Amino acid sequence: MKIQKVGIVGAGQMGCGIAQVCAQAGHEVYLLDTTQAQLKKAKADLERRLSRLVVKKNITPKEKTAILKRIKTGTKYDGFKACDLAIEAAVENEEIKHGILKKLCAVLPAKSLIASNTSSISITRLGARTDRPEKFVGMHFMNPVPVMELVELIRGIATDEETYAAIRELTLELGKVPVNAEDFPAFIVNRILLPMINEAVYTLYEGVGSVEAIDNAMRLGTRHPMGPLELADFIGLDTCLAVMNVLHEGLADTKYRPCPLLVKYVEAGWLGRKTGRGFYDYSGDKPVPTR
Repeated sequence: MKIQKVGIVGAGQMGCGIAQVCAQAGHEVYLLDTTQAQLKKAKADLERRLSRLVVKKNITPKEKTAILKRIKTGTKYDGFKACDLAIEAAVENEEIKHGILKKLCAVLPAKSLIASNTSSISITRLGARTDRPEKFVGMHFMNPVPVMELVELIRGIATDEETYAAIRELTLELGKVPVNAEDFPAFIVNRILLPMINEAVYTLYEGVGSVEAIDNAMRLGTRHPMGPLELADFIGLDTCLAVMNVLHEGLADTKYRPCPLLVKYVEAGWLGRKTGRGFYDYSGDKPVPTR
């Protein structure tokens, strides 16, 4: 099937980025969130990002206007009635995702596909909670979506080949590189990345190095563009913890046990950049380590 109109649930950092790349590729987009306040923030973010592209001469002012015009927003699921594909891009919480999928299935046309941007949760299990598991697939974008080229595509046990082929074609249309990942906890990227971040938190917890020392060591010693603790703040510590819990529970291996310090930061509401405080304090002109 040819995907023309795309609906996205969740106007946070990931959902907003997915909306942008879909609209830039010429697709009509419906972006949903629970509050008008979040949608207003998303529109401002889109305006700012696209304005930067105009300044860099990557797009023209006319193209910017056309892209923004393709993105409609709302708080009602009725907007999905004309969508060929719905992408769930909500927080990494399985129960919340189940509730969203139930609402989507009630309004989506029978022929429409559903994709989840989950970074760790079983696609088979999520698909089983829909009325169309054969039309359900994992489509895990990387953050920030407009910049990162990779999209992990994950089949559930019931996903049919036509669904997978349509999503792969869309991924290529968006200018992304699709990589097939099997339906194991955290797939490929986060199966490798999050244990490294968790180990960096353990290194801090055990006093081996400070926040600054750990991040500088990994930036300068391994040529990582961001240190692991800085990256954790960028991802969101709640998301990091959620992925580690999925790995720990799904693979039943103690090497995936979340660091107690990561748990404490999340309990404190120190979730990283999005809350202004995590392993760094972002309240000033320059981030300052909190330990």
